[in-house]
Amino acid sequence: MYPTVAEVLALPVLRQGRPHVVAGAAGLDAPVRWAHVAEVADIAPLLRGGELVLTTGVALPDDGAALARYIADLAGVGVAGIVVELVRHWSDKLPSALVDAADQHGVPLVTLSRETRFVSVTEAVNGLIVDAQVDELRAAERVHETFTALTVAGAEPGEILREVARLTEHPVVLETLAHEVLAYDTAGTDPGELLPGWPSRSRPVQVGERTGFHPGAGWLVTVVGARGHDWGRLVVVCGDPPSRRHVVVAERAASALAVHRLVAKDTDSLERQAHRAILTELLANPVPPAELTARASALAVPLTGRLLVGVAVRPRITATAKTAQSTPVLLRELAETTVLAARRAKVSALVAADETQVRALIALSPEAGVDAVLHRLATDVHEARSSAPAVVAVGTTGAGPAEARRTLVEAAQVAAAALTENAERVVHRLDDVRLRGLLHLLARDERITAFAARELGPLLSRDAAQGSRLVQALRHYCEHGGNKSAAAAAAHTSRTAYYQQLARIEQVLGVRLEEPESMLSLYVALLAHDIRAADDHSSE
Repeated sequence: MYPTVAEVLALPVLRQGRPHVVAGAAGLDAPVRWAHVAEVADIAPLLRGGELVLTTGVALPDDGAALARYIADLAGVGVAGIVVELVRHWSDKLPSALVDAADQHGVPLVTLSRETRFVSVTEAVNGLIVDAQVDELRAAERVHETFTALTVAGAEPGEILREVARLTEHPVVLETLAHEVLAYDTAGTDPGELLPGWPSRSRPVQVGERTGFHPGAGWLVTVVGARGHDWGRLVVVCGDPPSRRHVVVAERAASALAVHRLVAKDTDSLERQAHRAILTELLANPVPPAELTARASALAVPLTGRLLVGVAVRPRITATAKTAQSTPVLLRELAETTVLAARRAKVSALVAADETQVRALIALSPEAGVDAVLHRLATDVHEARSSAPAVVAVGTTGAGPAEARRTLVEAAQVAAAALTENAERVVHRLDDVRLRGLLHLLARDERITAFAARELGPLLSRDAAQGSRLVQALRHYCEHGGNKSAAAAAAHTSRTAYYQQLARIEQVLGVRLEEPESMLSLYVALLAHDIRAADDHSSE
């Protein structure tokens, strides 16, 4: 907002006095808050810092110690610089004591070899400062208008951070109070340089107030929260101390983010959104880019050098309980349950819900007991969701980011297959779903659909037309391996009546159930039919 000493010296009104910097050249970048004419030697107590002192030197002493004390006093209050006109007191050069003291304290000391109208200098300098202040106020007003418009429009965090990066031209990061990165904008820089090791770099950076600059890190930090509930920090990676305008940008952006969280309280949290974005990209990229692994690490979930296990959690939703409104809420609750379970198991995890399930990627140290960790996590999920049962399925363990996609896909496949069976297990694995799992993978294949229709079509039509239960009778027969007595007991039907149902099935289908291939074909067709029906129902 303020001009520097060098910029002031470049003004025409000073250039005509032929300014010459004789000491303290390193301080020429110091901002000038005001220009002040002062002839007395004891002016320091009347100053507040940042002033450019203009003097002819007529009232200054010739004693070296007194001149050194004069400079020391001005440096002590933080003056921006001293301009001395070499006309009345000293006409050739300044005393060496004055020059040496200015160099020692780093205060720019400038001589003017021509007589200069100081009133014109103060008018020019102070006018420049006032104009800069007005420009700053106008810029701050534009910043307020920009973020107010974003808030009213319900802008997402990514849009807000994009505006911060545009206005400051610096990278910006939104993190939790645990220093996990929720969102960021690199402002055109390499994310591979911004994100690696973020949590460990962020923890030591404390500013002691809601908004402040940390010189060691070169970060402008402002706390994000509302109603006394702080939940994150906005970090502008600026390197040098920020301008007042950039501070306003950071604070207004923090307010917009806080309002967004309050308004969006019925949607996924920013943490879940950040996790979902990474999981989605892992599923879309067989070979994850380095930037993606850096983002995961910035969320405190390192993928390199870890054992990775995909987890899928699907609620068992009955037809009467399922509504368009309740399912998203249920999945959000299930996601939070999974997060808490991962924390209790003391493991890092990416967790997010999609339309039908909760996905998680567990990152374990190579020495961890994978089975024990997964059993504890699944047990916690089941105990927390005892009133709303869920299926917890896992993929096979992988090593490193390249294995992430495979284990996530496997977990989702196992969960979908396990949802159609009645077996109650703490954790479902690939070994548990076997043929059912394979058919689930192929459920949308038209050839499987056509096969099931050919095998069961006449029987399904007969049941629909006459209200019979021949398909259910066939299911009991296949599930009991052709044991008619056991199948009749499972069907709660007398043997005679059940045997009549089997004879009718053979008649309708034109097959002999005793033939192994017939029973196998019909059982596969039944499984495919049931899986497709369950799949259609879950997508309604």
